[in-house]
Amino acid sequence: RVAYLKSKKFGKEAIARMISRAPFLLSFSVERLDNRLGFFQKELGLSVQKTRDLVISLPRLLTGSLEPIKENWQVCQVELGFRRNEIQQIICKIPKILTANKRKLTETFDYLHNVMGIPHHILTHFPQVFNSKLLRVKERHMFLAFLGRAQYDPAQHSYISLDKLVFMPDEVFCTEVAKASVKDFEKFLKTL
Repeated sequence: RVAYLKSKKFGKEAIARMISRAPFLLSFSVERLDNRLGFFQKELGLSVQKTRDLVISLPRLLTGSLEPIKENWQVCQVELGFRRNEIQQIICKIPKILTANKRKLTETFDYLHNVMGIPHHILTHFPQVFNSKLLRVKERHMFLAFLGRAQYDPAQHSYISLDKLVFMPDEVFCTEVAKASVKDFEKFLKTL
C-alpha cells in the first residue's frame, strides 16, 4: 500500500500522516485504493493534485463508505444549487463537507442563503461557515440585523465577511464587527 501511494506521488510525510489518521488504510487492497482515488478524480472531477491533497487532508475518505460522499455531492448540486466547479472549490477547502451530516448541511445553507441572502459565490469563498454552529450564525446575524449592520455584500462599504461573522471570539465580534459591547450582545441574546 505504501509503495502504491509512493507511486502515485504521495510524499513520505503525507503517507505517514494518512496512515496515522486512518490506519484502516493499510488493510485495503491496492486495487481498492486505486478505485477510490479514481472515484474522486472521475466522479468529482478533481485533478490528480487536488485528489491527492483531498485524501491527505481527510484520509478517511479512502476508507469510509462512498455512499455518504455521493449523497452529499448530490445534495450540494441538486438541493443547494451549487455548480460543479463551486463544489470542487468547497471540498478542496473543506473536505469534511463530503462526510457532513446532510440535515445540518442543508439547514445551515438554508439559513445562510435564504434568510441572510448570501449568494452561492460568497459561500464558495467561505465554506468554513458550514463547519460552524448554526446557532452561533443565527445569534450573530440577528444581533447585526437588530443593529442595522447585517451587510454581507462585498460591494458595500459596511461589508461583513462570513469569517468575521462566525470565527471571531465574542469580544472581538462585538467591538470590531457589531460596534457594540459584549453586555449589549448578552442582553440581546436574552430576548431571543
